[in-house]
Amino acid sequence: MLDRVLAKRIVPVIVLDHADSAEPLAEALLAGGLDIMEITFRTEAAEESIRRIAKRFPEILVGAGTLLENDQVARAKDAGAVFGLAPGLNPRTVAKAAEVGLQFSPGVMTPSEVEQALALGCKLLKFFPAEAAGGTAMLKSLAGPYGHTGVKFIPTGGVTSANLAEYLKLPVVAAIGGSWMVDKQLVNEGKWEEITRLTREALAAAAAAR
Repeated sequence: MLDRVLAKRIVPVIVLDHADSAEPLAEALLAGGLDIMEITFRTEAAEESIRRIAKRFPEILVGAGTLLENDQVARAKDAGAVFGLAPGLNPRTVAKAAEVGLQFSPGVMTPSEVEQALALGCKLLKFFPAEAAGGTAMLKSLAGPYGHTGVKFIPTGGVTSANLAEYLKLPVVAAIGGSWMVDKQLVNEGKWEEITRLTREALAAAAAAR
């Protein structure tokens, strides 16, 4: 998973109201060159959306986000998700993910949370809410004492096309999580070509930041 994340360096954070949007959205992202996506468990459509994408597009690394409960972890895995993320660090969900074989990235914001995540065996961590938590300055500070451990972060929350390069230039950042290229309104209005265009632009910006 880490190799795939490092290759693209962008994880689109998706909220789907309708499962029927899942497959055309996946096609739009693939057309833009992106083969990774995070579908958040914030709506009733999440589980079915993951199931449809996993079945039709095996080439896509599909993950489940906002996994707050053990049953969500199990349902995400059963639906075909190959990785999971959470906004915070809950040892119970980390343990459940390990039990069912789901690669999991808990959310962290402080040094104590980074240490707890490392103690639980997690080295690819979601940094959330990125901008509100200090942005790149905070990540640079965390890299000092923890960079040698091999920990990598996926900053999410307030990351946009305007500031993604600042994050991606940091060695401790594996990828960024963003939603502007898969904006909920664009998805609900079926503006697939616009999503493809924004995805291409985001990938080009990420490549330029290497």
